Amino acid sequence: MEQNKFDKTVMDIAQNYSENKVFLSAADMRPPSRNNIIGLIKQLRNLFFPGYFADRNFSITNAQYFIGNLMHDIYTELVKQVDFAICYSKSRDTECEKCPKSGNMAQAHRIADEFMAKLPALQQQIMNDVEAGFNGDPAAKSLQDVIISYPGVFAVFVYRLAHELCVENVPYIPRIMTEYAHSLTGMDINPGAVIGRNFFVDHGTGLVIGETTEIGDNVKLYQGVTLGALSTRKGQLLRDKKRHPTIENDVTIYSGATILGGNTVIGAHSVIGGNTFLTSSVPPYSKVSIKAPDLTIRQEVPGADPMESWDWHI
Repeated sequence: MEQNKFDKTVMDIAQNYSENKVFLSAADMRPPSRNNIIGLIKQLRNLFFPGYFADRNFSITNAQYFIGNLMHDIYTELVKQVDFAICYSKSRDTECEKCPKSGNMAQAHRIADEFMAKLPALQQQIMNDVEAGFNGDPAAKSLQDVIISYPGVFAVFVYRLAHELCVENVPYIPRIMTEYAHSLTGMDINPGAVIGRNFFVDHGTGLVIGETTEIGDNVKLYQGVTLGALSTRKGQLLRDKKRHPTIENDVTIYSGATILGGNTVIGAHSVIGGNTFLTSSVPPYSKVSIKAPDLTIRQEVPGADPMESWDWHI
């Protein structure tokens, strides 16, 4: 590239930086590290499921030593990343110059303290999800099989961690966490959604659960289910409004179903059939399905030209 063209390109990109506020922040601010947050997810998975995803064996005889060391590392990194997130978020506006960084660090420690204190209950909640996966899938060979190999369990595990940080209004990190799970599993679960106990996603690829979705206990979803907003044309004007459906307890939703709207409620103990499209509520104990399409079945004639067997003109 010629030097004069190179210099002009440099100046043009620098101009874009200065004109677009998305690039403007305090000089010493940076967002939280995606790689380090992924590292936290891996450490937390190792803490919750010791011996399953590590490079060394786990012995219950040294459990407290193992837990203490790992929790110390998790806590130290979590405080750092939450502090980065808070500072970077404030650097996007005029609060940055007035913000005492010591206050941000104190807030980061408080959030990390509360998150770490919730870990035993979160672990039990995730084990309930594992049991729901095992009980709900006859193909599952064992609880260990579900933990090691089921992508739905991993996506829900990451969601539950991210949701706790989302409740604390931690910027950036919850969505980084769930988008990491999304990239690996194809399941897009917004950390703002509220999901009850014993939640199981079978297969799961293509699943979408929107930010204001509310899901009760003992709910089972299959691949390609969308729990979405009825319309997002108003964009940011819809922020903090209920846009996604409510799914009550003991509901099963089969593959490809689409349920939209903040006022849409799927009553308890209902079954929603595959490929259905709902924008209105259904009462408890409902069974919803689309009418089966007419099928045309032609039996191949023995000895016929194989090419003719694919001629569907009637």
